[in-house]
Amino acid sequence: MKKIFLRSGLLLVLLVLGIGGLSAHVAMSSDSSVMERIQAADKPFDSMKIETAHQLPMKTVEAKESYQGGSFRVLARKDSITRFPCSSCHSDKKVQTRDGALFTHSDIVMNHGQGVNRLACIECHDEKNRDVLSDAEGEKIDFDHSYQLCGQCHFRQKRDWLGGAHGKRVTYWAGERVVRNCTGCHSPHSPAFKTKMPETYSLPLDL
Repeated sequence: MKKIFLRSGLLLVLLVLGIGGLSAHVAMSSDSSVMERIQAADKPFDSMKIETAHQLPMKTVEAKESYQGGSFRVLARKDSITRFPCSSCHSDKKVQTRDGALFTHSDIVMNHGQGVNRLACIECHDEKNRDVLSDAEGEKIDFDHSYQLCGQCHFRQKRDWLGGAHGKRVTYWAGERVVRNCTGCHSPHSPAFKTKMPETYSLPLDL
């Protein structure tokens, strides 16, 4: 008799829970959109999300562009420029040495553009404030966001870079997207890569 009572009570509890769950499901399906239901189903997994797969030793900045509608980060550049800020030399103070440019910038080989279209320093560097770059419209651009300057001429490469088809990602597929700046691979003064024959690992045909 006691077993019959316990079984009846258990069936009653299960029946109540089933009806409650069914009504909640009906309410959810009728009152909410498909996307709301998907987002609600994802909430239990929020604790499993990660910001990055590993900690980068380099400084990054948030890009001023969007990637597939979302934000991403770019490796900072200013920390890798050994003579930055430029204003430590390019100031209102009178230069006391001869051939100052030869001593400070003799390592720079300008090979950006060809013939009469070869760029001059002032076409990228701001004429008055040397701590920033400047585009063709005179807009000042931070060195950490130099991709904005490169993209005014190399717009196709910039579009591919934003989409992930050009450039290099420095983090794994999981976590926040961090990519190299244009100058992380290309020298801004001589950006073209040297011609290189393709390498092969197949056996010679005469063996």
